[in-house]
Order: sequence, then C-alpha cells, then structure tokens
Amino acid sequence: MSKPTLLLTGATGVLGRAFVEELAEDHRVIALRHRAPVDDPRVTELQGTLDDPLLGLGAEGFHDLARRVDLVLHSGARTAWNASRETLFAANTTGTAHMLGFAEAARAPLTYVSTAFVARPQEEERTASGPGAYVASKIAAERLVRESGLEAAIVRPSVVGGDSRTGRIAAFQGMHQVIAGCVHGAIPVVPAAAGSPFDHIPQDLVARGVGKLLRDGVTSGEYWLTGGPASPTVGEHIDRILRVAERFGHRPPPPRLMPAEAVNRLLLPMMQDVIPRSLRRRFAGFEDLMLLFQSSAHLESSFGALGMADEITHDRLLAAFGKSVAYWIATKAPAVGKAA
Repeated sequence: MSKPTLLLTGATGVLGRAFVEELAEDHRVIALRHRAPVDDPRVTELQGTLDDPLLGLGAEGFHDLARRVDLVLHSGARTAWNASRETLFAANTTGTAHMLGFAEAARAPLTYVSTAFVARPQEEERTASGPGAYVASKIAAERLVRESGLEAAIVRPSVVGGDSRTGRIAAFQGMHQVIAGCVHGAIPVVPAAAGSPFDHIPQDLVARGVGKLLRDGVTSGEYWLTGGPASPTVGEHIDRILRVAERFGHRPPPPRLMPAEAVNRLLLPMMQDVIPRSLRRRFAGFEDLMLLFQSSAHLESSFGALGMADEITHDRLLAAFGKSVAYWIATKAPAVGKAA
C-alpha cells in the first residue's frame, strides 16, 4: 500500500519536528518552509511562504503540488508573543486562509493546529499585542476553518513542552523563560494562584494524538490535546522546578505565588517608584502570559476519546515537566554540583 503524501507547514518548529518524527515512517512528508531548512532526509523540502495565496510557488508550482498532496497538516504559525497584532494576524490568520485555498485546490482534508487557549480569550485592551493578540489571531483562524466548508479538523494543544521521555525540544518556549527565572532566582513573585491548573503537554503526545487522527481518516471536529483534569497546578510546577534545580546544585529562593488581581492591587502600586520602568514592562509581559492560567477550571481534553487516557495522568505530566526542566538546566545552566 502506497504512503499518503502529507504537506506539512511549520516543520522547523517545536511541533513540526515532533510531527516529522511521528509521521515520516508511514507518510511521504513534504515540508513547506520559509527560511530555515528542515534538513531531514525523510522530508522533501519546498521553499515558500504563507504570505502568498500561491504559497510563493508560482501558479505552476502551486498546482503541481496540489496534484501530489493527499493530506495537509497546517502547523505553521507566528508564536512570538512580543510581535504586533498585525504581524500575528498576517501569519496566523491570513496564512491559514491561504492554506485553506491550497487544501481546496488539492481536494485534500486539512488538519489545523490551533491553541487550547482559545478557550480563554483576553479582554479587548489585552489583544493589541502579546498573548492576547496571539490567541485572538488563532480564534480568527479557527473561524475561517469552520466557515470554509472544507474537510477540516482543528486540534488545540495547550502549552507544549519537551519530549516526555527526554525533555528535549527544538526551541525553548515561554514556559522555559519561567523555568529560567525560577532557577536563577530572578522571579520573586509569580502572578498566579498556586492552585490554578497549569496545562502543559509534551510534544510527542501532541504528535501522537494528531497522528492517530490522520491515520484514522478523521477530517472534521475539534480536538483538545491538553492535560485537562490531570493537569498539575502552578504551585506543583514551581515546586518541581526548584526540586530539579537542586539536583543540579542550584538553590534559588522559592518565588511567592500571588493571584494577578492581588499583584495589581497591592504589589505593583508599592513598586511603582522603586523598580525601573524597563523591569516593570518585563513584569507586565510576564503577567499577561500568566493570565492564561488564571482559571480554576480545567481545559477540556480529547485524549481519552483518542484512547490515550493512560498516558495523560497527573503523575506522568508532572514527571514530563521535570524532564523539560532538567533538559533546560543541562543546556543553559550546567550543574554547579552533581545532578542526582
């Protein structure tokens, strides 16, 4: 039986690399990439862009590719939360519209990689840039997918971490900035309630979930690739960072966890004339990031319906997070003592 041909966008990203690992054995993977090469012998690379309705391939190249492709996995996105709203919408919303145009030309079902945090849209004043604008761009892209009338499924991973077995990841994410701040003792206050769930999911489990949907021929529906009710709390994640850091000889002071409302009402007014403006701006950005986790409610999870419930347990998710912490420390903050 011949392998189906899959067009993958975002192949050089964190999830893109995991998708290649998951799918290359039983799919012919063609990666549409912009600048950085995929550099993987299992992948056929095409240089293009999501900015162009013809994907930067020209009319002949576009239609030639459309004739070859059986499936589309659209994972390409701008995830830099410090980018402007215009930049994020151009990449994440307009780019998705162009991929829908390609899927229609190819008569191929499309799987769109969104984010679970569409469940927590931010207030209007927080969508000009940063996490709020990123989430807004993904909400708009999802709307395009649903209204397209095409065969299309939407998958919504939460915070994506490193491999569940090794912690390895292609590029460090916002989560790793929190790890770095805690390990270096640079975050005295975390603007989040200790008991709030922190939904973190290893990259290989996201890839496995998407792989199951593709192999089962699923071409519609919305799937939450999250920890859901099994997610450990913010406090448990901070405690795990400190425990792993200690194994590597780091002994940072534990940060204080404080709900964002209390930070804004009590702490920031006292610090207004004490800390530099640049530091206040950095803290405000960190607060915007943590606002995504200011909820006592868990995100939905579809892993049970995908037959993967045994892999999405509280203890396994916390252990996987510990692997991500250890990988970051080993890479960026080598041990000052002997790691256990």
